[in-house]
Amino acid sequence: MSSKNCPESTRQKMINMMYLVLTAMLALNVASEVLESFRIVDASLTQTINNVNRKNEQIYGAFDAAYMQNPTKVKEWKDKADEVRQKSTELVTKIKDLKEQLVLASGGFPLKSAEPGFTLAPGEPFIVNSKGDTVLIKKEDDLNTPSEIMLRQKKGTDLKNSINEYRDFLASYLEEGSTLRENIIKQLDTSDPPINLKEGGEKKTWEILHFESKPLIAIITLLSKMQIDIQNAETNTISTLFSQIDAASFKFNRLGARILAKSTYVLEGDQFEAEIFLAAEDTTQQPEIFVGNTRLEMRDGKGIYRANASQAGTFKWGGLIKYKTPEGNINSYPFEGEYQVGRPSVTISPTKMNVFYLGIANPIKVSVPGVASENLSVSVTNGRIEKNGDEYTVTPSKIDIAGKNTAISVIARMNGESRSMGSMAFRVKEVPDPIATIGGKNGGNLKKEEILAEDGIFAELKDFDFDLKFKVTQFDLNLSGAGGYVKMYKSTSNKFTTEQKDQFNKLSQGSLIYIDNIMARGDDGTTRTLAPISFKIR
Repeated sequence: MSSKNCPESTRQKMINMMYLVLTAMLALNVASEVLESFRIVDASLTQTINNVNRKNEQIYGAFDAAYMQNPTKVKEWKDKADEVRQKSTELVTKIKDLKEQLVLASGGFPLKSAEPGFTLAPGEPFIVNSKGDTVLIKKEDDLNTPSEIMLRQKKGTDLKNSINEYRDFLASYLEEGSTLRENIIKQLDTSDPPINLKEGGEKKTWEILHFESKPLIAIITLLSKMQIDIQNAETNTISTLFSQIDAASFKFNRLGARILAKSTYVLEGDQFEAEIFLAAEDTTQQPEIFVGNTRLEMRDGKGIYRANASQAGTFKWGGLIKYKTPEGNINSYPFEGEYQVGRPSVTISPTKMNVFYLGIANPIKVSVPGVASENLSVSVTNGRIEKNGDEYTVTPSKIDIAGKNTAISVIARMNGESRSMGSMAFRVKEVPDPIATIGGKNGGNLKKEEILAEDGIFAELKDFDFDLKFKVTQFDLNLSGAGGYVKMYKSTSNKFTTEQKDQFNKLSQGSLIYIDNIMARGDDGTTRTLAPISFKIR
């Protein structure tokens, strides 16, 4: 039933060629012989329309039969085919109504409204409207009415827009780049023809090309051809959709039992749950699954096994899947698996040290085996805790040297319930005092050139893993001169003052530098008094 290349039959090719020849003859003369030829072509096209329509009805009937046998498998494709049927019927009906409007406007009339005793003469032209009524054509050579309706009343533009919508709709159901899709797009093409320089280079629209200055019977024949193009496109589209029913079916070449557990790790007192299913199984057929002698509850072709986790340990289990083959035989497929039961526990580990420091964000990691991080709720009894990605930061609010008032607690959401996973106590200490340094030294010998090269005093936290900084805010500089004379010079920042630097220039070997009253402020908001430092000039 499928068609990949949308081929035209020999009959259809001959009809198309005859239409082109007759259209060319119209440029010379609308002779009775030409009109007769169009009547013959249209009659042939009408026969072809009926044949294509019967073929389409057979395909739709095949959809209905397949759906009755297997609704689950066929529904998706039948729904698409039904939509194609609706869109095709709407467009074909529009074309039939256009034919009727043209015939009636040119003096034609329905056969049912004819005078009593009226008989249809052999060979007299007629059309059948969308309601199945016969409408007689009285003026086949009418050149004005078709142009008036199709061009000036813009019925041709309306038809073109409808064909474009229908073409795009069919293309949406076909594979991008496929030959069938490209052929249908080409077959229902309504683009304007290229400019012909030999004919004066006049630009023509699709509507003018098809409906300008042509007799009524030619327009009727043209509309019949469009009707065939639409129904042929319909045929190829629904044939392709029908072929997808089997293409979407599972084809078995190997069968095997599979177990899919929600988790192979469960907590004591909780419940273990797993799905047992046959790989590559057809969801429209359900196997029978047994664990021991117990037949399992089925859900979407899968057996649901539950076991109460009453004690910790590793437990093995297994069973049998029974499946009916297409020949009606019953095949059995054994399976086995295992699961672990553990006691509730939680792992909480500081990422940098085993204590918290007051006034700063202390990073920690929290994890519970078998539970995703987004299902954990973590709290602290001293201070606040914040989540940053997969980690947390704890900022304590007060000192807790013994660790009696600071604890991290974890709640896990499991199977729709909240369960406590435990807690862990932490100590809270103050950040240690930094030390004052000049040129990285905390005291000892110093060359005069070295101190002259430095700008001031810095506060350093030695061997402290956190990125915490202190800045010196003041210090007193004491210098000893000849005879043991000592003079003090103040600074209200971490920088050496101009006066202090002048005194450095006067230092001699053996001079002593003593710096005290050193104050520093840290990122944690505290102000510390640092230990004095001293240097000897060498």
